[in-house]
Formats: sequence, structure tokens, C-alpha cells
Amino acid sequence: MPLTKIECDRAACPAGRTSVRLADEKGMYMEVTQAGGKYWRMKYRYGGKEKRLALGVYPAVSLAQARKDRDQAREALAAGNDPAQLKRDAKLTKAAGDTNTFESVARLWWAHWRGPKSARHADYVLRRLEADVFPAFGARPVASVTAPQLLAMAKAIEARGAVDIAKRSLQTCGQIMRYAVAHGLIERNPAADVKPADALKPHRKENYARLDAREMPELLRKIEAYQGSVYTRLAMKLIALTFVRTGELIGARWAEFDLEAAEWRIPAERMKMRTPHIVALAPQTVEVLQALQTASGTGALLFPGEREHEKPMSNNTILAALKRMGYAGRMTGHGFRGVASTILHEQGYPHHIIELQLAHQERDAVSAAYNHATYLAERRAMMIQWANHLDKLRKGADVIKIGQRAA
Repeated sequence: MPLTKIECDRAACPAGRTSVRLADEKGMYMEVTQAGGKYWRMKYRYGGKEKRLALGVYPAVSLAQARKDRDQAREALAAGNDPAQLKRDAKLTKAAGDTNTFESVARLWWAHWRGPKSARHADYVLRRLEADVFPAFGARPVASVTAPQLLAMAKAIEARGAVDIAKRSLQTCGQIMRYAVAHGLIERNPAADVKPADALKPHRKENYARLDAREMPELLRKIEAYQGSVYTRLAMKLIALTFVRTGELIGARWAEFDLEAAEWRIPAERMKMRTPHIVALAPQTVEVLQALQTASGTGALLFPGEREHEKPMSNNTILAALKRMGYAGRMTGHGFRGVASTILHEQGYPHHIIELQLAHQERDAVSAAYNHATYLAERRAMMIQWANHLDKLRKGADVIKIGQRAA
């Protein structure tokens, strides 16, 4: 039978015993000590272990209040949380204020970490934290976050099919925890106990869709005859000729180009590797740029957005055009890089020259100022031959320049 207020008032510990327990219901009981103390307790199981939760001291905490607290604890338990851990977290948060919650520490880490990163990438990481990590344990003190909680967060993301995001979120939490250790907020990093490969399903990385080299002639002819926007057609021609990343192309500004020197110098802040990059321009590439210059007028961007001219065109513009031409799921803007790499390797160009032109090789801070120009002469010759090769593929015959006939 449940306890009554009269029974609580009269409760006493029998002589010869240190304490006695008086059961109420739903796991709650009153523990009465020989000294006269009356303590509310709740017995429950969490993670396969039997545990106890302190609910207060009678009569400061009445029978009715103890039952309310018990019911709240049971609700937390039903939601998959440990009531005792939640209580400890609340005490830590109250003692530390809001400055040491996981979210507050994560935002401090983000402000520190974002320095050398592109604004787009930094904003993406913050959005992922706000969408998946902070709702899971952002309000908890950073010192109370455990490896199982990190794993549960990653598993929840994985459950919706976002395996790569789950892995990256777990890795980001590890960076945040290392930041907390470095600043004396916690003693050890619980994320070190959870490796993505151990906790999450293996995820086979899929390469960007790209055509076989044998299919390039037809694609090049379709690009030449593309009936959509002139900007989109010229963008596809340029990405085929230069095989830069899509983001590097659509964000290009005229100030980066020297058409007389036939060079495109992409600043470090727009490059994935955060170092400058030079693209030598073949005569065919310069012709495309001159046509684009005529079409775009005096704007700063090569490819302004359709509605907001101060912003570049959408990242999906080239992908959408390829889809219209019948290449959905078979080719992407990034796919031009893979095709170029394959063909240039088959033609015998040195691997390190191709990799430099693809801007794949990382550079350290000391060499970044000059490494982007390494083997520039060899790369220029390769880019000219690459443009000639694309002409040959598109026309279906060798390109033969005919000299001017005498009058």
C-alpha cells in the first residue's frame, strides 16, 4: 500500500537497526535512520544496473512533492536518460553558470578553430552542431558528457542514413573535447574512447559520377550546342578546359585573371588547400573567357547569380545542365577532374605534374608562398595540349592548323 502523510510523520527506525525502508510505490521509498533522518529514495535500473536516486529529505520535501519528482525521473528514464546523471548535470550547470555547458565550450572552440577555414565550411560545421549535437547534450556541463552519450548522438544520426555526417559529428566532438582539456575545463577527452570505425557502420566512399573517357566527345559536342543560358554553356566549357573544382569556378572574379599572360591566379581563401593556385590558360580557354567577358559586361564575377548579381551562380547550375543533357547520375562538375586525371595519366604526363594542376598536394606554411608556381612551365604545356585534345575529341579528327595562303 502507498504511504500516507500520517505514516511518514510517525515513521521511526526500530531499535537495533541502523535504518529501515518504507515502500511507497513505483520504486520510491522512505529510508529512516536511527538518528531520525527521513530520506526519499527511488530505485530504478539503467544500463542494466540497479541505481538509486535521492529525492530529498522529509518533511522539507513532502510526500506529494517526492512523488512528483519520482514521476519526472521516470519520464526521463523512459526517454533514455539516467535521472541521477541529469541531476548531477543540473548541479554542475548551476554551479558553473552557462559558461561551461557543452554548447558554450563548443562555440568557443568554433570561434578559435574557424580562423583559417573558409566561411562556407565553418558555417556548415556550426549548422551540424546546432542540428544534431546541441539538442543531444548541448545544455549539459562539458565535464559530464560521456562516451556513451557521444555514441548515442552519432547513432541517432546514422539511423537516418547520414553515416558520413555521423562520423564527422563524432570527430568534431572529439576536437571540442580536446579544446576543453587544453583549457583546463575537463581532465580527459571521453571522445577518445569512441572511434568512428568501432561505433558506426562502415561507409564506402563513392567517387563523384563521371563519364568514361570514350564518352567525352559526345558530351563536348552537347556542351557546344547547349541551348540554355550562355553563362552555363561557357561555365561547362571552362570547367572542362581547366578542371578546377566547381566552387573555384563559380566564385571566380575577373580580378584573378591576366588574359595577356594567360594565367588565372586563384587566391588562397578560395582554395580547398588554403594556398594560392595558378591555372595556365590555353588559347582556347582565353577565347572562352573573352566571349564570357563580352556577355557579362563590367561585373566583378564571371558567373553572377540569376537573381542576385553580387553573388555567384548556384553550385548546382552545372549539375542541372548536365542532367538536362541526359547525364543525370553519370556526370558532375567534379567529374571533369576525374576524366582529365585519367586521360592525362594515360597520355604519359608525370603524376606529380597532374596532381599539382589538380591542386591535390598540400603545402606547408613556409612553402605555400611559392609552391603554387612549381613546374609551371610543364603545367602550361600540359594545359595547352589538354585543350588541343578536347578540340580533337569534340571535332572527331586531329586539329590541323592551316597556314595563311599567299594572296
